[in-house]
Amino acid sequence: MRILQTKPARAIVSKTLPRSYALGSMSDTPTRPAAAEGASLAIPVTLAHPGAAVFWISVTLTGVGAGIGAALLTRLLELLQHLAWPGPGQTLLENVSHARPLRHVLLLLIAGVVTGLAQLALTRLTSANSVEITTAMWLDAGRLPVLRTLGSSVLSIVVVALGASLGREGAPKQVGAVIANLLADSRRLSDEQRRLLVACGAGAGMAAAYGVPLGGALFALEVLRGLLALRLVLPALTCSMVATLVAWIALPDAPTYAFPAYASSATVDVWALLFGPVAGVVSVLYVRAIVWAERSRPDGWPRLFLPTLVLGVLGLVSIPFPQLLGNGRDIAELAFLGAVPPMLLVALVLLKPTATVLCTGSGTPGGLFTPSIALGALLGGALGHAWCLLWPGAAPGLFAVIGAAAVLSATTQGPISSIVLLFELTGHDHSFIVPLLLAVITATLTSRTIETRSIYDARLTDEQVEARLRMRSPATQ
Repeated sequence: MRILQTKPARAIVSKTLPRSYALGSMSDTPTRPAAAEGASLAIPVTLAHPGAAVFWISVTLTGVGAGIGAALLTRLLELLQHLAWPGPGQTLLENVSHARPLRHVLLLLIAGVVTGLAQLALTRLTSANSVEITTAMWLDAGRLPVLRTLGSSVLSIVVVALGASLGREGAPKQVGAVIANLLADSRRLSDEQRRLLVACGAGAGMAAAYGVPLGGALFALEVLRGLLALRLVLPALTCSMVATLVAWIALPDAPTYAFPAYASSATVDVWALLFGPVAGVVSVLYVRAIVWAERSRPDGWPRLFLPTLVLGVLGLVSIPFPQLLGNGRDIAELAFLGAVPPMLLVALVLLKPTATVLCTGSGTPGGLFTPSIALGALLGGALGHAWCLLWPGAAPGLFAVIGAAAVLSATTQGPISSIVLLFELTGHDHSFIVPLLLAVITATLTSRTIETRSIYDARLTDEQVEARLRMRSPATQ
């Protein structure tokens, strides 16, 4: 990354961030001509604050919309997966493993053709703004093209159901963000209020889809918004809580990953301390690969055939390695159970992220949250098996759980949200909190020392990332 030392910070910000952020001080509240007007446009800190009622109604309605959207998209994913990959199993991996080789290739080719045609159609809807939430938040105060974003979210559900090696969380995040954006327009919220509401909507979509209200709120602020403050925390918590409650009407209130309770030990603590820097370096390589993939996305007519080529190759490779298809949730859970052979773990540590990077680079839409968890679980499981040869005494699955938390934290640059998300996703208490913290802290510190960009900053330029960091912590930059 370039070190920007020759231009003043204000000049950099003025070229890379919205005008409301580029003028005046480097605070996170837009500068306004009059103090009274500025007070009415800032984030309400109390219910007596000017415009508080309108803002909090928007937060609540965003949560309701995000919850409904997440429930509908989840049911759509389940329906499409059942139609595309029928079988006796209870999971996608089980049914994919029993499918005929020809089905692997044909379904992935269909996914590629659908992606190419849909992408060409979506790009003609509008050329304004960005579908990527982080980019829209930092460069256009969270304004998103409604039809194009909603179309992209549905498309991502379709291709993930067919087997693309990407996450499903991108779709509910986009729907929640679009609903927030529409409400900000209708209520005429300020740019700063819109930026927060869009982050809350995206986090609420994730919270509703996975049943993680606290983790979704923290993800919205720590990863997407890049700032933790009381005036931001309460709206995020409210939005995620409402979305999760609404989604629970249609979705089960159960942990995403099931595995037995694990107890920590001295061998796990030592391993976690040594594993953290390794996870940090691997995360940096993964983030930089995602950045390359985002910058390599095809334009024009190559959008039509490149997804078909990449997904067709993925279909072929998935015949001997069915674990490559889908978002990686099933293989991560097997790693948490310690049920994946060591040599398969080693192979998938290389193949699974490669599949995700190539799918991203081909222009196939999808999320990176669950693939990051899967990478961490595979890496932790592989290195955990090797460690047990030197110092036995720990369950192999525990190494995978710790690895998932460490890589998720290092790739998102969100240690607090990652820890909370892992606890909510697994439904387990803090019995292994010490090694988890050791791995998360050292992994995040290592990755941030080498690369300050997260996987959600992949479309930002170096100057924009640098400006964002200055806005987040001006006193330390």
